[in-house]
Parts: sequence; structure tokens; C-alpha cells
Amino acid sequence: MAWNEPGNNGKNNDPWKQGGRDQGPPDLDEVFRNFGKKLGGIFGGGKSTGGSSGGGASAALVLILIVAALVWAFSGFYTIKESERGVVLRFGQYHDEVGPGIHWKPTFIDNVLPVDVTSVRTLRSDGFMLTQDQNLVRVTFEIQYRVFNARLYKFSVVDADSSLNQATDAALRYVIGHSIMDDVLTRGREVVRQNTRQELESIIEPYKMGIALVDVNFRDARPPEEVRDAFDDAIKAQEDQERFVQEAQAYAREIEPRARGQVNRVMQEADAYKQQIVLKAQGEVARFEKLLPEYLAAPKVTRDRMYIETMEQVYSNTSKVLLDVKNGNNIMYLPLDKMINQGAGSSAPSGSSMPLIPSRSSTDSSSSSNRTDSSRSTTTRSGGRG
Repeated sequence: MAWNEPGNNGKNNDPWKQGGRDQGPPDLDEVFRNFGKKLGGIFGGGKSTGGSSGGGASAALVLILIVAALVWAFSGFYTIKESERGVVLRFGQYHDEVGPGIHWKPTFIDNVLPVDVTSVRTLRSDGFMLTQDQNLVRVTFEIQYRVFNARLYKFSVVDADSSLNQATDAALRYVIGHSIMDDVLTRGREVVRQNTRQELESIIEPYKMGIALVDVNFRDARPPEEVRDAFDDAIKAQEDQERFVQEAQAYAREIEPRARGQVNRVMQEADAYKQQIVLKAQGEVARFEKLLPEYLAAPKVTRDRMYIETMEQVYSNTSKVLLDVKNGNNIMYLPLDKMINQGAGSSAPSGSSMPLIPSRSSTDSSSSSNRTDSSRSTTTRSGGRG
């Protein structure tokens, strides 16, 4: 059932006709008039007797003012990044400096200039410059710097970056003008770089620009195109000279310790040989001193024993065999294979001797006497040939 249809025992359900009278929808003009009267009473305008149109205009004006005030208030919020600092200007004059975070400022009164104070900035400077020996070179420099004071960076000079660029050109031209061309192109680059940095710092210090130099890099230095080939050859020759010198120094550093080691080794071997000879001589002397009393007591026995020991030592180092061929009844067995191996000296020790194995005979006594006699006249044969 609709609200305007009769129902509920003939009762009208119209919401605007409650209490037996027709109320109707609210009049917007009346609402604004009432609102304007209330605001007028608040601001001292309650006794004004304007018409209905005047009250509506004042209410609209007040509403506009309120909205404008809210917009102005919310427009004052701003954010400063972590790497920045905010320079606050009040009516165009420096007022304060704020750090990272969310801040509020009165719009149209304060102005905030964010300045990056953590990033490293790069400035490049190059151009043709005249050296002390009246030569023309093209030099390229790169300056790295950062801002450490936002207020000085903004207000000490008109444009700090442009001022730094001009100061770099002035310092670079001054240093190049007091250097010869060979130093600029080859071996004196580090000196030029250091002098340029010192000169640049001395130039920008009085201006207090709030800038700190991080590094000064000497990127390149080239002669004019007309003489570039000749200078390239000269630079290559100097680089070859430095390379050869470094290689020679490296070779000297490598050979010298090796030679010192060989000298030490030879000296140690000589000392060891000296000690060995001295100790051996002392041992011989001690042996002969012990042998002297025995020789004085029995000279013949001592001589015979020394002779036998000497001959035993001599024959133990040879592969020759003594054969008794006077008596034909004796048959000798010679191990030729072992004697050949011993003569070659590959596996058998030098002190070993091959034994002689005689055959058994009925005349053992006569053979022994014959061997004794044959020791004075014997036939010597090589152990390899038997």
C-alpha cells in the first residue's frame, strides 16, 4: 500500500500531513535563513533586520568562508623526505629549517624549499686550456660534492651549482696554466688532480655555499686532433718504459731471494763438509793412537792384520776371480750369471764377492798346498768371462 493511499481504517499515511495539517517538504531558503541568523547571532549580527534575500546571501557567504578556511587549513600539510631538509620562508624571509616528516605551514604565509643533503651530486667541466709551455690540451674534470647546510646552499649565493661550476673552471685553468703538457698528459695527472682540488677549495671557502667536496676526478686529457698521433706514440713509449722498469724490478725481486737461498745452501753444505772432514780426521787420529800401542807390542802381527784387512776391503769391491789351474784334478764351478750382474753393478752390492766352489777330491791335502803355492803365480781372468 502506498503512503498516499487511504488505509488503516481511513487514516492518511502522508508523512507531511501529521497532526491534521499539511506540513509539506522543508523550504531550503528558510533553512539557510535560520542558519544565517544563528551565525549572525554568533558574530554579533543577530539584530540585523534584513530581508529574506539578504539573509540567504549572508548565509551562503559564511558557508563559503568556512569551506575556504577548511581548504586553507588542510592545504598547509606537507612532507619532507628522509634525505631532505626543509627551508621555511615566512613572507619570503628565512624563518626556520625542518627535518624529515609531516609538517604544517600556514599557506600564503610560509613557503618551504626542500633541499637534498645526502645525495652525492656530480658536476662535469671540460674545455681547451693553455699549458705553461704554450701547448693546447683538452681537459675533462669531474667534481663530486654534496650539500651539508641547506640554508647556506640556498641563500649564500644566487645559484650554488652554477657558482661551483665557474669556480671549478677557474681552478682548473689556473692549475693547467702552471703545468707543462707532458705532466698533464702522462705522469703528472695525480699532481694536477690534487692541486686542482686544493685550489677549488680555497676559491669556494669564502663564499660559504654549504657545499663539501667529496672527490675530484681527472677524467681525460687529450692534445688537439692535429698532433694527437704523435702524442699517442709518445705516451705509448712512456708507458712501455714504465712497464719494462716494473718488469725488471719484479725480476730482480724474484731472482735476488733465489740467489740468496743458493748462497746460504752452498755455505751450509761447505760448513757440513768441513765438519765431516774434521771429524773424520779426528777419528783417524784417534784410531791410529789406539793402534800404536798394539803395533809397538807386536809389530809383525799388527802389520799382517792390517794387510789382511786392507786386502779384504780391496777384493770385496772387485769382481775378478783367482783360479788355480796347476792341478788338473780340481774342477771349479763359477756362477757366471751372478758375476755378470755384479759386474754391471745394477742390483748386487759393491762389497759382495762370488764364492768359489771346488769339487771334492781324494787328495785334499795336496790341493790345499797347491792353492797355497799358486797364490804366488796365478792366472787372472775377468769375472764376466770366467
